[in-house]
Amino acid sequence: MSIEKLKKRDGRLVDFDETKIAAAINKAFEATYKPGYEEVARELAREGYAAQEEAAAPPPGSWESRAAAYRSTVAQDKELIAIFERTYGPIKRDPLAAFRPVKSSRPDFDAGQWSVLPEYLLVDGYNIIFAWEDLNALAKDSLAAARQKLMDILCNYQGFKKCVLILVFDAYRVPGSPGTVEKYHNIHVVYTREAETADMYIEKTTHEIAKKYSTRVVTSDTTEQLIILGAGAMRISSQAFEEEVRAVEAEIRRYLAAQDKS
Repeated sequence: MSIEKLKKRDGRLVDFDETKIAAAINKAFEATYKPGYEEVARELAREGYAAQEEAAAPPPGSWESRAAAYRSTVAQDKELIAIFERTYGPIKRDPLAAFRPVKSSRPDFDAGQWSVLPEYLLVDGYNIIFAWEDLNALAKDSLAAARQKLMDILCNYQGFKKCVLILVFDAYRVPGSPGTVEKYHNIHVVYTREAETADMYIEKTTHEIAKKYSTRVVTSDTTEQLIILGAGAMRISSQAFEEEVRAVEAEIRRYLAAQDKS
């Protein structure tokens, strides 16, 4: 029987195109079963739609048309599945699944291979002390006390931000100073050696760290800021960092207050 028309799911009659039908069925083979059955796909297209009765279509949009379209769709699907099973055996999954979009995770993505690298924060200690009003006032009476207070402030900040924090103090004017690196609670404190400024140490360290890690440097020294940007790090002024620290302290207070209420 020569097929000239076929009925779509919405009840419309369209020209029968064996090539398009065969291509769609072959696509299902490739996605779900075995590729390379183009000729079988064409045969399925002819057999499946040859089963339709060439009857006059009811008026488009009527309930008869919609009902007929549904019955035709079911019949077509059943016929195609029967033909498929005669060719390949019982179906263990829905053969029409290949026509539906399927969301799946990327096969090459393995969450275990990814890790979040730490952020490094280098702080020019004396630049902060002389830029922050309360620390500057304290330093006029005792520079050691100002250093200690800054260290305590940054310990709290690091505990909240979880960054690798390196606080650098100049010791270049101290005769014979070999330079030291100390661990104070959860931060690193560096005292530069004789003839080495904090700027020099920060620039050298930033050049190495910024190659692999996200790095920020706290300083208001304009020349140092330009060098830092050239090394691929981000810079933040002493004043802007003070605002950031105050915001963190406020978050910590809110968290502790909530813990007390619970």
